[in-house]
Amino acid sequence: MNNSTALVTGANTGIGLHIARQLAAAGHTVLVGSRDASRGKLAVEEIGAGARLLILDVTDPASIADAASQVAELDMLVNNAGISPDSETAPEADLDSFRRTYETNVFGVLAVTNAFLPALRRSAHPRIVNVSSGTGSLTWSVDGHFPPEGSAAAYRSSKTALNALTVFYGQALPDFKVNALAPGLRRTGLNDRAAAADGDPTEAAAGAVRLALLPDDGPTGQFISWDGSTVPW
Repeated sequence: MNNSTALVTGANTGIGLHIARQLAAAGHTVLVGSRDASRGKLAVEEIGAGARLLILDVTDPASIADAASQVAELDMLVNNAGISPDSETAPEADLDSFRRTYETNVFGVLAVTNAFLPALRRSAHPRIVNVSSGTGSLTWSVDGHFPPEGSAAAYRSSKTALNALTVFYGQALPDFKVNALAPGLRRTGLNDRAAAADGDPTEAAAGAVRLALLPDDGPTGQFISWDGSTVPW
């Protein structure tokens, strides 16, 4: 996997920025996916050598097609872009908010992954990492692992759907390694809860990088925590 090329979506901030930085520091070329050109340029300048800006809005089909047309070969795709617009429970949920969350967290991943599959298929060691959430685990949701208040039903269910996509891609692409990452609660701008968290985003990024650089005998179609342990579906 030396001198490989990676694309990280939503890489101008948060965990995505740390993933891009760590991959570049390891000697890989990193396409910094950002829907905002100015913020993307700042991220590329911050990362330094190995980073290249790729304008990419995961909710815009034209943007996805244009970005994919610029990439002939790709070794690693890290689907990191995600939103969490509210913390409402399902009975309180706003339908438009649900739709917007799924547009980014689920449909965006599907659209980006399929658009870049031709480039990934040209790699000898294609890897896909879907940045999910432990809150998307149905097992953990029903066993009391998380408090019921402020359940963020849109976000959590979107990550459950993303986990299902991970399984399906892993089954359909036997020559790939496709896995979902549970990054843990990290200090990011995802939502108010994350902004107040103590968790270091660099730890989560390191977990994503490990999955992006898996050896050929590594797992696929799995839900893996940032520390390498398996998360129940």
